[in-house]
Amino acid sequence: MNPWSVEGPCTPDCVRETAPRVPLTETARRYAALTHTLIRTVAMGERLADPHTLRAQARAVLNALGVRLEAGPAPREHIRGALLVANHISWLDVVALLAVEPVTVLAKREVGQWPVVGTLARRIGTRFIDRGAVRELPHTVDELTATLRSGRSVLVFPQATTWCAVSGGRFRRAAFQAAVDAGAPVRPMTVDYLQDGAPSTVAAFLGGDDFTTSLRRVAAARGLSVRVTTHPELRGTDRRTLAAEARAAVCGTRPPTHAEPYVLA
Repeated sequence: MNPWSVEGPCTPDCVRETAPRVPLTETARRYAALTHTLIRTVAMGERLADPHTLRAQARAVLNALGVRLEAGPAPREHIRGALLVANHISWLDVVALLAVEPVTVLAKREVGQWPVVGTLARRIGTRFIDRGAVRELPHTVDELTATLRSGRSVLVFPQATTWCAVSGGRFRRAAFQAAVDAGAPVRPMTVDYLQDGAPSTVAAFLGGDDFTTSLRRVAAARGLSVRVTTHPELRGTDRRTLAAEARAAVCGTRPPTHAEPYVLA
């Protein structure tokens, strides 16, 4: 089995809108705001890779789409060289996580081919992997190890595909080997979505879904917020144990430590 690739049981049929859509005029306003934000972001060129700039632009994208961010205080700048692992529900996960902590992202190679998004991903230093190329796995782990040893943090989604719920799928262990080899901590993070305070799957990007359809749902969603919860760091010398402990923290099978949330309008 390819440890980078897995097909989950979730399909676009799992997506449910738990609140009425916003008026078309509001959807149009959000598209206009997003277009303006993306044009400004592209014009930044290599400056986008600056952590402060990247965090600000990620927040601007969320604001343009009418998505509120709920998260604890931003981590201290000197905490670096960690493997961030999170559950995977939507393409919006990356935007929300970068709005909290700008880091190097590990993404599937197809993302690099998306219009605009691919260009921006390359500018912020995203590492792309070919999920179908099993032979590349050792090289990818070595690259992740080197990145962590250099003091840069890396974000990975060890579920290897998107799911409609936080608890979907087991954590693949390959990326955890990089943390073991680099002696780096693992920082579990939970991402979940709500509409008017109730759990929602409207932002999920699943199965045969396409980016345009998913974006349309997000832009039309009423009262959508994304909540990012950061859990205590883990350390260890066994990737199997680290993967299990990280999944337990992310999926809530152990009591989490919640920071006081704030909301970005």
